Amino acid sequence: MKTIKLAIVALFISAASFAQSPEVKAATPVLTKQTPSLLKWDTDLHDFGTLNQGKPATYEFTFTNTSKETVLITNVRPSCGCTAANYTKTPIKPGEKGMVAATYNAASPGNFAKSITVTTSDSELPKSLTIKGKVEAVAAPAQDSKTIAN
Repeated sequence: MKTIKLAIVALFISAASFAQSPEVKAATPVLTKQTPSLLKWDTDLHDFGTLNQGKPATYEFTFTNTSKETVLITNVRPSCGCTAANYTKTPIKPGEKGMVAATYNAASPGNFAKSITVTTSDSELPKSLTIKGKVEAVAAPAQDSKTIAN
């Protein structure tokens, strides 16, 4: 009988220790301070219109540093391998201009929309630039149907 009482007490204590408190606080999201970039972009979207297949096209996105600090582009990442990017690699002083050039290879016919993510030293929020357009297939040269007989 003593063993049963001890088992019940032990069960009660263990159940009480694992029980949740009646006051469950809602999860509070932890927000980090995310400062917007102080770079003034001329545009963040470029439409190439119609491109011929196999002829790469490049557009240069430009910006002005409107902050009071020197800014450095720390990372430029195209969304896929069909887009290459080049950018200003030197520090951009206040009031100076910089650029990110995006080149689309136009290898496959059809519509496209590609993004380029730009990270700078002045902001934790990356900037997204977009290029779009349509690639038209180029007609194959006509084959001469004459055959030469020997």
